[in-house]
Amino acid sequence: MCVIARDAVPANTIPVTIVSAPKFWQPLRVTLFDRAAARETTGTPNRCFDVVHSFSRTRRQDLYRAGGGSHADYLRRNHHALGRTIRQISPRHRILLSIERAVFADPRQKIQCSSRLVADVLVANEGVDRKRIFLIPNGVDLARFGGERHREAGLRMRAREDSQQSDGPLWLFPASGWHRKGLQALMEALAHPLASRHRIWVVGRDDVRPWKRRASALGISDRVRFLGERRDLEVIYAAVDAMVLPTRYDPFANVTIEAAAAGLPIVTSSANGAAEWLGDAMRSLKDPEDSEALASALNEFSHREQRRSAGASLARHARQFGWDRHVETLRSEYARIVASKRKRGSE
Repeated sequence: MCVIARDAVPANTIPVTIVSAPKFWQPLRVTLFDRAAARETTGTPNRCFDVVHSFSRTRRQDLYRAGGGSHADYLRRNHHALGRTIRQISPRHRILLSIERAVFADPRQKIQCSSRLVADVLVANEGVDRKRIFLIPNGVDLARFGGERHREAGLRMRAREDSQQSDGPLWLFPASGWHRKGLQALMEALAHPLASRHRIWVVGRDDVRPWKRRASALGISDRVRFLGERRDLEVIYAAVDAMVLPTRYDPFANVTIEAAAAGLPIVTSSANGAAEWLGDAMRSLKDPEDSEALASALNEFSHREQRRSAGASLARHARQFGWDRHVETLRSEYARIVASKRKRGSE
C-alpha cells in the first residue's frame, strides 16, 4: 500500500490510500500527514504490514529514507549562524527538525541513505548507530538515459539552440535553486582564461534576471544560455559535451547518475553524494566555491578525446545503478527487516 497526500496521486499501479492534508501552511501539513500516515500504517486493526517504508518526514516506520539528508545539516551547510538560528525557531523548521530527531533516536528504525556523505553526518552529528544505516544509491532509468537513441535529436537541438557553434565544449548545468547548486562559481570559472572557450546551458527553475545581470557583468553573456525548465533532459544530455554541477550540498544529485548513463564527462563537488559512486573518471572538487579550481577542471575536458574517454568510463559505471538492481536490493533489505522484527517478537 502507498500512503500519500491528496495532491500527489500516482498512477494506479499499486493500491493507494489518499489522506487529506492542508496545502496552505507547511508545518500543519507535515504534522497532519505524519499523524494520518501513522493511523493508516500502524493504527488500523484490519491492516498488518510486514514493512513500512517512508519516503517522507514521518515519525513511525520500519525504514526511513533520508533522501534530503539531515535537515539540521542542510541548514548548517546553506546558512550562516544567524540565518540558521532564525530558521530553527520558525514553525516550519522546528517541526521538520522535531520529526527527524524522533526518527534518529528510535533504534528500531533503519535509515536509508543514498550516500556516505549523508550516512557519516547522521552517525557523527545525530548519534545514529551505523548498524542502522541502509546504504543504497539512487537508481537511474538506463533505457531513457543510456545508449545512442537520442543522438540525432540531440544534434538537432544543438544546431537549433547553440548559435555560436564554436569549437569550445558545451557544458550543461541542470539544477533548480542555482545559488545552492553553484552557478555563481561556474560563471566566475567561465570568466577565467582557462575556460574562455567554454559555454554553458542552464536548465532548471530559478529567477534568471539576477543571473543574466551577473553574466553581463562578467562579460560572458554570449556564452551562457538559459533554457528554463525542461522535460527532455535525455535529449539535452545528447546535445551537450559534458555536465557540471559545483553544488554546495546535495545528498545525491540524480542528474549526476543520469549524465553518467548518457556517457557525459562530469565535473561536480565532493558535496554531491552521487560523486562517491562513480569512480575516478569524473572530476570532484573539494571546494565548490573555488572558481579557479573549477575553471581548471573544465579545462581538463577541453579536448574531445578526453571527454569521450571519461564519458565512456562513466557510462560503464552507471550500468550498475539500474532500477532492477535497486529494487532487488530494497527487497533484500525488506526481508532483513522482517526477520529482525520476528526475532524481536520472539524474545
